Amino acid sequence: MAGIERVRADNFKQFDCVTDFSDHYHARSKSKEKNNGSINNKNTVKRIMKEWEILEKSLPESIYVRVYEGRIDLLRAAVIGARKTPYHNGIFFFDLKFPSDYPNSPPKVYYRSFGLRLNPNLYATGYVCLSLLNTWGGIGTERWCPEKSTILQLLLSLQGLVLNEKPYFNEPGIKPAWSWESYNADVFVLSCKTMLFLCRNPPKNFEGLIAEHFRGNAGVILRACVEYLEGRVRVGFFNGDGAGADAPVSSKKKKKIKVSRKFKGAVAELYPKLYQAFNGVGASLIGLPEKITVSESPAGGIIGKLKKFWKKITA
Repeated sequence: MAGIERVRADNFKQFDCVTDFSDHYHARSKSKEKNNGSINNKNTVKRIMKEWEILEKSLPESIYVRVYEGRIDLLRAAVIGARKTPYHNGIFFFDLKFPSDYPNSPPKVYYRSFGLRLNPNLYATGYVCLSLLNTWGGIGTERWCPEKSTILQLLLSLQGLVLNEKPYFNEPGIKPAWSWESYNADVFVLSCKTMLFLCRNPPKNFEGLIAEHFRGNAGVILRACVEYLEGRVRVGFFNGDGAGADAPVSSKKKKKIKVSRKFKGAVAELYPKLYQAFNGVGASLIGLPEKITVSESPAGGIIGKLKKFWKKITA
């Protein structure tokens, strides 16, 4: 696939300092600060260097960070969606900017949404609503504390508290769907769309990570699509343990979960696009279909009976 560099996962460092920040949101956006990225406050520079040190030593395996040689005020993080969430196996990018008075003020954070809102805390505009960033209410340690809060804490909060098992409950006001199960279905579809955007237009300095990640997880993602569409697993809870990319799709009969036509149609449309994108990065897709079809279930209930009755009297 064009724009994707093929590298081994062990060659992609979790933390690294790079030079090209040309596509970073805060490098391109018009900032209210007049320092053009330069930070002259020695205490701020010292604290940023400390943040770098913490990240280099303590990042979990599912978070990757790039900082910039010529712009120490910028940082980009890639967060892998955790298992047993509707974000599983997805990659989510955040562009950070350290203000000139850091850490007295929290960093500015932009979520690379591709115009999709897949979480109540992550707006389609890229705005991130989070107590730790002082962009949402909170008390005590929930809000940014100059002496204690760190970028590592922020990234772990984004992964664990925002991209969680039931994001429906992140919304304190008007709920984004009629149930958490329905919202998980919507979120999974948007997460899959995000995967496609990333494969087509990977953020700079993360091309290798995106290629290797989807090369290694394509089978799990595609099998999850089938399991969810067929109603064999509740959306967000597919467990890929014990089966690699070469494992065929399960055909075991289980008690089926009700799946909406909207979700079935969306997944059936996305599946062949995902298959093509993953095939383009060299994923092994043996045993997986290139596309899936939605079978029409027989109509039930009162509406179904009325349809049958109408057919009989008009035959």
